[in-house]
Order: sequence, then structure tokens, then C-alpha cells
Amino acid sequence: MTEFRRPPSHLAEPEQLATYLESRIPDCQGISAIEKFAAGQSNPTYLIRSHSGLFVLRAKPPGPLLKSAHLVEREFRVMKALQGAAVPVPKMVLLVDDVESPLGRAFFVMEYVEGEVYHDPALPDLSRRARSAIYQSMCQVLADLHSVELEEIGLKDFGKPGNYFDRQTARWTKQYRASKFRDIDAMDRLIDWLGANVPPDDGMTSLVHGDFRLDNMIFDVENCAVAALIDWELSTLGHPMADLAYQCMQWRLSNLSGFRGLGGVDRSSLGIPTEMEYVAKYCALRKIDEPRSWKFFLAFAFFRLGAILEGVARRAIDGNASNPGTARIYGEMVPVLANQAAELISGDST
Repeated sequence: MTEFRRPPSHLAEPEQLATYLESRIPDCQGISAIEKFAAGQSNPTYLIRSHSGLFVLRAKPPGPLLKSAHLVEREFRVMKALQGAAVPVPKMVLLVDDVESPLGRAFFVMEYVEGEVYHDPALPDLSRRARSAIYQSMCQVLADLHSVELEEIGLKDFGKPGNYFDRQTARWTKQYRASKFRDIDAMDRLIDWLGANVPPDDGMTSLVHGDFRLDNMIFDVENCAVAALIDWELSTLGHPMADLAYQCMQWRLSNLSGFRGLGGVDRSSLGIPTEMEYVAKYCALRKIDEPRSWKFFLAFAFFRLGAILEGVARRAIDGNASNPGTARIYGEMVPVLANQAAELISGDST
């Protein structure tokens, strides 16, 4: 192994990990650095620099974890299954379980994808044409994802049968209550409303990403197209409207908030579709009817994100957050999300 420099990586023994990786990945030789990406709050992610090129390592976080959270094994499986499909994903290289891992926790390695990650959905530094192309590309990728033939890629058993929203409301209620460290009345009311308003199961099932948003995509700058969809930790089999509504929250969140949504942005002048134009385009690409229970789908999306961020903030309190400062900021957004959902279901917001 070449001389190893030690940038801040949150790894106790980076040299030992580098030696392990070189012994198991023939194309990853001469590792000189393992650097932690600043972004990301769930599974810590690292850039591996080697003479052979760049790779990315994604691991479970240290410390005690909720049983069904941080399953990097599922991320690896779904992205490996999608190799060659219409949905762009990085190439999977190596999966290491908790027992064998030199980190003491599971991780996987994938190839590095060259491109740009955007965090502001208003895309202020791009042209009107580029913005329109990016939103068109995202919509196409989402439609392609939900059109994947599960049996053909070996993911028919990737989720449980039955009403997806019924299951997910129960799951995230349990996760939220296990993570909560303060009382948020709006979240409690939202949980009650969701439980009483779950729409009947319409039989629609697809592979869902679970965290489909702008900054979980790497973009080909020249073509203004999605080069890779990443961060599949929450993927499962479920209702496609969950992904669509989750992404469409960005139209309702303030552009000045920690989430950098599209609220208050003149979308027309920027070349960005309205929420319902985006929904209509997605449905046209999939040749399906527009959703009838859109208010429920959106309210569920707000609740689920709030539950996730409560867990992120709790990890900061417990001392094992990937980025403690950002985790605390995200925690402050949970009441904001709950109150916005409360306005939605009360009829004050459409």
C-alpha cells in the first residue's frame, strides 16, 4: 500500500480498512486516503482515493441502532439488482457484513460516479433550459423506477404484501416513538389522522426508493440528466405515490428553510413545473390516472420525514450522528413539518 495520509474520516483505523479493501478489490489498489463526505445524516459515506481510481464506501453508523434502520445490505442488493435497468445507479463492488467487517459494522463499496449534486431545487446557478431538463429527467427516472419488472431483477420478495400505507404508518409511528425526545402535539394529531384516513389498497405495487429527492441524485452536467440515483436505505416494495408525494413536498417547503424547497419561488420564470404539472407528467409517462388521495399521500410524506428527522436528531443527542450540527438543525424542522401537515389536513392548505 502506498503512503497513507490521514484526513478527518471518523474512522479509528483507516490504514487497516485500506489494507482490507486492497486485499478484496483487485481494481482498488494503492489507497492513499479515505475521506468522509460532509453530507448525509444516516449512513456515513466515504470517498476512497486510490491509484486505480475513486470508489465510495457506505457504512452503518456506529452505536446502537433501531432494528430496521441503516440496512446497507438492502441498499447494496437493490442497486446491484438494478444494474443494466433503465434506472441509473452506481456499479456495486463489494458487500461486507457486520461479522467480517474491520469496522465492526456492515458496509459496501461502489464505483464513484462523476457529476454534480444539487441541493437547492430552484437550481439558481443554472439556465432555464437546464432546470427544465433536470426536472424532466427526474420525472422520467421516477417513472422508470416504478415501471421496473420486479421478477425480472429478482426483487419480488423485497417488501411485504398488503396495504403499504397501513404498514408504513404503523412502522414510522413506532420508529418515531422510539426516537422522540420531546412532545410535539402536531405529530401526535397527524398520527391519529393518518391512521383514520388510510385509503383502500388499490393493488399498486412497485419498487420505491423511499428518499427520492434532488440531492439524492448525481447529475451529468453536460446533458442535465440523472447519472445516478443514490441513497437507497429506505427502499422497499410499496405504493409508487409514496415516492411521488415525498418528492412533491419540496414544492410546499420554504426555499429559505433548512430543506431549501420551492415555496416562495417563481417557478414559471425559472422553467420549473408546478406541483400538479409534475404529477401530471409522471402519470402520463406511466399511463396511469392522476391520484385521488393526494392529500393523504402528502400528509404521510410530511409525517414520515418528520419521523426520520426525529431519529437523526436523537442520534445527535446520543452522540453517534454522522454530522451532529446538521442533525440538530434537522431536529428543529420536525415541528415545522408537523404543523405544515396539520394545515394540509385541516383544509387550510391544498
